[in-house]
Amino acid sequence: MSTEASPIAPALLNGAVSFFDEDAWEDLLNYIEEKRVIPIVGPELLRVETDTGPRLLYDWLAEKLAARLNVDVRTLPSPFTLNDVVCQFLAARGRREEAYTRLRTILRETTFAPPPALRQLAEITDFDLFVTTTFDPLLEQALNAERFAGASSTEVVAYSPNRVADLSVEREHQTRPVVYHLLGRLSASPTYVISDEDTLEFICALQSEHLTPEKLFHELEHNHLLLIGGNFSNWLARFFLRMAKRRRLSDPREVGEVLADDTSMRDGRLVSFLQQVSARTRMFDGAEKFVEELHRRWMRRHGRGAPVAAPAFALQRILPPAREMPDNAVFISYAREDLPAVQRLKAALDAAGVVTWFDMERLESGDDYDRKIRQNIARCTFFLPVISATTQRRLEAYFRREWSYATDRARNIAEGAVFILPVCIDETTEAAALVPEKFKALHFTRAPAGDAPPEFARRLLELSGGRRA
Repeated sequence: MSTEASPIAPALLNGAVSFFDEDAWEDLLNYIEEKRVIPIVGPELLRVETDTGPRLLYDWLAEKLAARLNVDVRTLPSPFTLNDVVCQFLAARGRREEAYTRLRTILRETTFAPPPALRQLAEITDFDLFVTTTFDPLLEQALNAERFAGASSTEVVAYSPNRVADLSVEREHQTRPVVYHLLGRLSASPTYVISDEDTLEFICALQSEHLTPEKLFHELEHNHLLLIGGNFSNWLARFFLRMAKRRRLSDPREVGEVLADDTSMRDGRLVSFLQQVSARTRMFDGAEKFVEELHRRWMRRHGRGAPVAAPAFALQRILPPAREMPDNAVFISYAREDLPAVQRLKAALDAAGVVTWFDMERLESGDDYDRKIRQNIARCTFFLPVISATTQRRLEAYFRREWSYATDRARNIAEGAVFILPVCIDETTEAAALVPEKFKALHFTRAPAGDAPPEFARRLLELSGGRRA
């Protein structure tokens, strides 16, 4: 999709209607690379292949649910929604709980591939926290497919008013992508949103002092937001923005939002309100078009004009690392932001027969966690510190403690014996690398974006044959 061929929608900047121009795209991409942007995904991105052709998932579900609940669709508006079906069912004295369990059954009986738009978002590896206002598992599946070759490695958190769930750790301590279901997740219980009344209850609960997921809302307040395909009504869009920012929209603030959907630009009252009140809000017409253009620009910026074909080793299933380190394993030490590249590096070495391990969870803290890491470094076969622009920026982090432990062990190893094997995943040079002096005396293996050269795996195998931890 080229910029010339695609319609560029009007946006709001500094209180006046303007275009989502090159400067706006450049600013957005810069913020994304700094991990200061959180995508909030809505149902307009859920275009799935059904037996009657491509459909939005929620439209398809409304038809299926109406049939399961014996709702006469002739009495409903055209086109009808899940809310219309549920309201009609309840008006006929149906049991509310039945609607939720029927929906769960419908989705369990059908397998949809993650929509292209979700897979494109998943490929933008600078996104590490996703918020979704939908209850389906498709975003999680897209992330697992694009980043982990299908392994269930994405963390999933779901909110409901009767069970408040927050981010498990501060965002800076995440070691894997997180999908947060803000309006609940598919279940046989009424713990997710399928009607306007459900939405009202969830929004009220999220505003309650005792029911707010504080870690999540801190991130929403202090980061730029991409509200993509939310399909919010006029007042719900206003209320959602105000809720996320936790202050008057007219107050000066450093972060902004993009509303990219199929309806907001056609709502003159909403456009006028945001133009007058929210100077940091931009609008783009079309959810899928926005994701396609964002994906194209991000891929081009990272030297990938088209999605990169998976290397041969990725045809095998990439399993998440075991919680306990296997005997005689290669210990990989890394910064959390480099996890996608580290996954590729691990997969390449695993495929070549090298036993590797890294701590993916990193959710524990205190002496027990630190003792576990020290013990693993003390008994690993080789230590692979992953060096990158990220490690250059992070002057204080736990991986530096791991590096220190490895350096301490190296002092007890015979001169000339190989133990530490630095791996660099970008253009960082040996001379400029902020690493222990012991590392600088060693050869850096180059593995761009985690793609390790085959000879590196062969060398590890050869060294392993004559070396014991």
